[in-house]
Amino acid sequence: MSIEIKEIISKSDFKKFIRFPYKLYKNNPFWVPSLDMDEMNNLAKDKNPAFEFCEARYWIALKDGEEVGRIAGIINHRANECWKENRIRFGWIDFINDQNVANALLETVEKWGKEKGCEEIHGPLGFTDMDREGMLVFGFNELGTYATNYNHDYYPVLLEKLDFEKDTDWLQFEYQVPKEEPEKLRKIAEMVAKRYKVHTLKDKSTKNLKANANQIFNVLNQSFMPLYGFAPLSEKQIQLFTKQYISYIKPDYVSFVMNDETNEMLGLGITIPSISIATKKANGKLLPFGWYHLLKAMSNVKTVDMNLIAIRPDWQNKGLNALMFDELMRNYIKNGVEKTIQNPVLETNNKNIDIWKDYNPRQHIRRRCYIKKID
Repeated sequence: MSIEIKEIISKSDFKKFIRFPYKLYKNNPFWVPSLDMDEMNNLAKDKNPAFEFCEARYWIALKDGEEVGRIAGIINHRANECWKENRIRFGWIDFINDQNVANALLETVEKWGKEKGCEEIHGPLGFTDMDREGMLVFGFNELGTYATNYNHDYYPVLLEKLDFEKDTDWLQFEYQVPKEEPEKLRKIAEMVAKRYKVHTLKDKSTKNLKANANQIFNVLNQSFMPLYGFAPLSEKQIQLFTKQYISYIKPDYVSFVMNDETNEMLGLGITIPSISIATKKANGKLLPFGWYHLLKAMSNVKTVDMNLIAIRPDWQNKGLNALMFDELMRNYIKNGVEKTIQNPVLETNNKNIDIWKDYNPRQHIRRRCYIKKID
């Protein structure tokens, strides 16, 4: 039975590409889908500003006329320039438990990469760090967050048979919210605020956050610069993310550290109510009733996802995280939040990992970026 690799071009094929995981993970309690609308906008060249510096192609695998896999090939020229590399990325990768299907998909991306002069292929990665990245290698029986990939346990097995090797890993941790705010945390926060003349932003209205959007993304660009594969967000990306996400931020679940004297933003912690179960119930669609499940998840919060922690490099190691966690912890307790799940953090990012050491973390998920030389 031959395997056909078909490039995705038409709108109907894009829908098949996006909906393939629903078939592959049907009735899987741990897979968390993306919203179809988000996927379509992210993959579209006229919608995603990352195409200012990225190229991408998409393919689906067919076996006897039936969809059995999908993959995206991405060349992020800005990241390659920043890291002095010549790599092609693969992402949006899903396939049935068939070595030949995995081979055909990855060989297609490798072939395109070779035509473009790339020397290595790595992934799973998206266009930028704002996309889902990494292949699950541990934690197959754990519910993911909305911002993360899920995959079957045979994925890494089949990749390693193709001579893909580990390049880096991301870890995820789960933390139980205490019944009372730790006194130690409160005292450290007070000391840091006094010593360094800093405070947390009080006005977190949508209007004020939009006014501070450039500062938010400036902190992200500066603090994420040393992290694996990162490339600075462009002005158009910042405008898009501001439009897409700022208005959905719930003030109780975010914290921004500001300089008393200059009112500059120095650090931030952004958490969101978990929408993992809600998006499963919504089946990836806002209509007709998907919006109801999402709205309910945002109002009855027991679990929050720690999306981002970022501190300007010149203000790291000064305890600013204590101010953020002091504010967030008080709000978690006030609102009855029971659990926090951190989105993926690089296993080498000890500064970020050590932040949580006093909160009995459970390291429950590991994701991997694989790499291979292109022959």
